Amino acid sequence: MYAVVTSGGKQYKVEEGDILRVEKIPGQVGAAITFDQVLMVSDGENVNIGQPVLDDVSVEGHIVEQGKANKIIVFKFKRRKRYRRKQGHRQQYTAVKIESIKAKGLTTRKEAEPETEDQKPVAKETIARPEAKKPATKETEVKKKEAKKTAKPKDKKAETQSKAKKAASKKAAAKKTETKKAAAKKTAAKTKKKAK
Repeated sequence: MYAVVTSGGKQYKVEEGDILRVEKIPGQVGAAITFDQVLMVSDGENVNIGQPVLDDVSVEGHIVEQGKANKIIVFKFKRRKRYRRKQGHRQQYTAVKIESIKAKGLTTRKEAEPETEDQKPVAKETIARPEAKKPATKETEVKKKEAKKTAKPKDKKAETQSKAKKAASKKAAAKKTETKKAAAKKTAAKTKKKAK
């Protein structure tokens, strides 16, 4: 049997014996807690869904721990504005051990919605299921190989053009470094002449 409860603006699926971490609830360790806002209850066969909350259902437990979660860093930064703020945060939580799920008036779907002949459930055998993948045969492998052979070869012109562009960019970079070196030599020669 399981239930879906809300606490601290969040929804949790709980079963008996679970330890649940929720947003901080005031109380000491060992104190009893009941979750009244139960959205759904299921016992495996019957499902009862609230609209939005079930009235006659409650989940009971007790506080196991009051603690803080791991630290997270909140960092705000705006480039070129000399703005940065660093802050740490540890969210407080309460660990609750679920002891029991009490469903007073759990109604089954059959009782709530009487069936007519048109609305009878479909038998499991008639439900269409996707077919499982068949193992590859020799014929399919041959077809795949033929398809690869007939596929268009890659454009050789595009490849040669890209190679030519790369070579041209390398030559341009080499020329730039050579001109920089020559300029550096000229400035060094001028400074020597001035020093004499």
